[in-house]
Amino acid sequence: MAGRAAFEIGGKVIAPGTRRTIDLPVSVMSDHTPVTMSAHVIHGRRDGPVVFVSAGVHGDEIIGVEIVRRLLGMPNLKSLRGTLIAVPIVNAFGFLTHSRYLPDRRDLNRCFPGTQGGSLASRLAKLFMTEIVGRSDLGIDLHSAAVHRTNLPQVRISPDNRETLRLARAFGAPVILRSQLRDGSLRGAAKEAGVDVLLYEAGEALRFDEMAVRAGVSGILRVLKDQSMLPAKGISKARRKPLLSKSSRWLRAPQGGLLRAFKSEGDMVLEGETLAIVSDPFGEVDIPVISDRAGLIVGRTVFPSVNEGDALFHVAQVSDPDEAEQTLEHLSSQLEEDPIFDEDEII
Repeated sequence: MAGRAAFEIGGKVIAPGTRRTIDLPVSVMSDHTPVTMSAHVIHGRRDGPVVFVSAGVHGDEIIGVEIVRRLLGMPNLKSLRGTLIAVPIVNAFGFLTHSRYLPDRRDLNRCFPGTQGGSLASRLAKLFMTEIVGRSDLGIDLHSAAVHRTNLPQVRISPDNRETLRLARAFGAPVILRSQLRDGSLRGAAKEAGVDVLLYEAGEALRFDEMAVRAGVSGILRVLKDQSMLPAKGISKARRKPLLSKSSRWLRAPQGGLLRAFKSEGDMVLEGETLAIVSDPFGEVDIPVISDRAGLIVGRTVFPSVNEGDALFHVAQVSDPDEAEQTLEHLSSQLEEDPIFDEDEII
């Protein structure tokens, strides 16, 4: 029987049963410093799908970088079938400057699929689509909330895709949100190219969150197992099915001032419940932030100074509030106890 073919990327060749980091040239900075997008490829000895895992599309969303780092250290990847392409930092410019954007202030996740002769963002998007998406059967893109916000671990999928819903359930994050594909997004451009992408959101920009990192690593391993790329041994199923939310909305600040929050991400809220109070700096005016729906807080601001209209709480509707609380408790305890995470390894 003929052996598996080598994997080619960026003009380099990775033999079956080996792994290698490939530097894909992006640009040269104004001081003549070369910039690359680095992809670590694990090419299994046996046939299977090609899956990419990407992080740092927004340069300040560093939690995904840590998820990829821990993923690549997992010993069960030695048994990988197929091919895993891991890109921990897509937007190196933003990562180095702690910024969401590229030097020209463009949001890379609004520039896909990109063009060869366009802006810097457009060229980087084109490179990623050609070298990574174009070689893959499935993708997992890792994000966090924007600066001064935080997200409960969640997977976002398009409303009409049964396969990504199945994969999101296999991933096992606490919440699945249905969200429309946005023009210029990686998820939207990949879909046009015939590649489904799961979007994982968790934690806060420029911060690590241990449970969010663990949920991300565990979820990726479960998806690889679902794709028959990894053996089941050592990869636990989620103890409870993720909560599926069909709609969500942000509650916004009724006035500018100082925010005193009474609720946090992962809390269930009732319609008519007071979630916070916004006060003027003199203590003369207090306006409550009242939920207009029952649901689960899946995201919130962490910055106490707010302007009128600022997004404060992201509330997702769920079918059964009691089930939601039990699901969150079970998944949280499972992440704390999961033996795949060695405390000595993560400190």
